[in-house]
Amino acid sequence: MARTRYATDRGLIARMGATMFLLGLVFVAFIAALVYLLGAFSNVSSAGIVFIAALFGIGTAFVSYFWSDKIALRTSGAREVSPQQAPELHGVIDRLCALADMPKPRVAIAPTDMPNAFATGRSSKVAVVCVTEGLLRRLDRDELEGVIAHEMSHVAHKDVAVMTLASFLGIVAALVVRFAFYSELFGGGGRNNNNNGNNQGALPVILAVMVVGIVVYAISFLLIRLLSRYRELSADRSGALLTGRPSALASALQKVTGDMARSRPGTCAQRSR
Repeated sequence: MARTRYATDRGLIARMGATMFLLGLVFVAFIAALVYLLGAFSNVSSAGIVFIAALFGIGTAFVSYFWSDKIALRTSGAREVSPQQAPELHGVIDRLCALADMPKPRVAIAPTDMPNAFATGRSSKVAVVCVTEGLLRRLDRDELEGVIAHEMSHVAHKDVAVMTLASFLGIVAALVVRFAFYSELFGGGGRNNNNNGNNQGALPVILAVMVVGIVVYAISFLLIRLLSRYRELSADRSGALLTGRPSALASALQKVTGDMARSRPGTCAQRSR
């Protein structure tokens, strides 16, 4: 964790550590299963599938780690704003940075009415905090401060780096399943040619690799969701303790969740009748 004034929760840290340990065990079991399958059947094509999937997984994790801020801003259509363009928003972030004793992140606004906010970046030096225009319209200053304190806690605790590392196993497992499926679909074991015997030998290996990948992906997905939940709870607690106004964050969440519920298609259809 970065050295800031954001409070830590040893209980949550222990649970996050246990979740990361379980992910590590799943990763070791995944590699062991693949080594056994590929070694037992000496299947070169299946080994190539795993190797390509690992390369793609590493590439995806690398891009996500180093360019998560640019990807997030581009995806949301957000633009960075100066203190002159958004003085109140910069004022809130300046105060929080002073309270937390951390560098000021870049500030951005997304042109959407959906109330939302996020912070991303592998470290506080390259972090960006983004809020939507809908959030700025709906929240007062104290509520906005509570939400941004929550988001900046993710930066202080290096959540982007943690979640990128945790997601690596799930990415590789999903890619192994997809590549194995398409290799069988297009390079298939059922073709009648001179290599029919080799293809039939490859089929059980590919199917076994797919089954292992599906199981590993399902387990890693559940563990990542659990880890994400812990980190959200930690950010709630740290942000509320930093500002000293937990009720402001609770009020903001009530407003945001209420507006999101009213914006559901079914609700809008009923109101338009």
